[in-house]
Amino acid sequence: MTEPVEAPVGHASPRALAWQRRRRSAVRFWQQYRTHRAGVFGLATLALFALVALTAPLTVGSDVQSVTEAPGQPLESPSGAFPLGTDRFGRSLLGLLIWGARVSLLVGLLAAVLSVAIGAFIGITAGHFRGRYATVIMRITDWFLVMPTLVLAIVLATVMSRSLGTIVLAIGVTTWPTTARLVRAQTLAVESRPYIERAKALGGGHWHIMSRHVLPNVMPLVLAQTTLIISSAILAEATLAFLGLGDPTVVSWGGLLQDAREAGAVSAGDWWYLVPPGIAIAVVALAFTLCGRAVESVLNPRLGVAR
Repeated sequence: MTEPVEAPVGHASPRALAWQRRRRSAVRFWQQYRTHRAGVFGLATLALFALVALTAPLTVGSDVQSVTEAPGQPLESPSGAFPLGTDRFGRSLLGLLIWGARVSLLVGLLAAVLSVAIGAFIGITAGHFRGRYATVIMRITDWFLVMPTLVLAIVLATVMSRSLGTIVLAIGVTTWPTTARLVRAQTLAVESRPYIERAKALGGGHWHIMSRHVLPNVMPLVLAQTTLIISSAILAEATLAFLGLGDPTVVSWGGLLQDAREAGAVSAGDWWYLVPPGIAIAVVALAFTLCGRAVESVLNPRLGVAR
């Protein structure tokens, strides 16, 4: 029986070499990223909020949303039993704030991913094909750029059913033009390099050029843009929920602000109903912005982002 032939020692397979390069790149990225104090602070803050959101079913439970089984009286001020007081139904605002983190972070992340995916696709194809296709698609991009994003999102959220999917779609399809512009510019720069011409001369098709050569080179830009858009998406979700266009069956930070407005918390001076969700939105948006700026600085040191 023939024995299997072992690969020569010291000669790794191409796949193993590729993974080694990726690991080294990840290590270099982290070593440079952690020199940015603001970025590390933002990352630690996001990790804390993510941990709170993921453990919400264990710490507060889904029954915290129940109106009929509310444990307190309506609009109780902060106390030992309710550290952040209660809402207009007598539910614990601390529990609602923790549970709302799940929805706000999820919607922000999904909307940002959708926005960046649309922008990256349009940017790469417009930079690659050029000609009439690029002219038409970039004029559409310019139209979206000059239109108020929030107004378009409100229109979409109004004409469609009130659900989290609608909010994600409304934010995602209205915030992609900036990404498309940036990715197209990077695609044009990549395709002007000599190795792209060699790949075309060797028979590389459109899909091969875009997926194997252009996409890996624009991914750092896409990653940085994603972290920056998430903060805008969270703010947009909170705004739509505050305007009453969110899903009424789920709890989110924007929804809590909308409930506080309907309950008259502003005129009544019930600050505990307004301040905590507002601070949570601002802190998470700031944390994502700090991370995005740090990622931009690491991937493109010429930006000179302060540490």
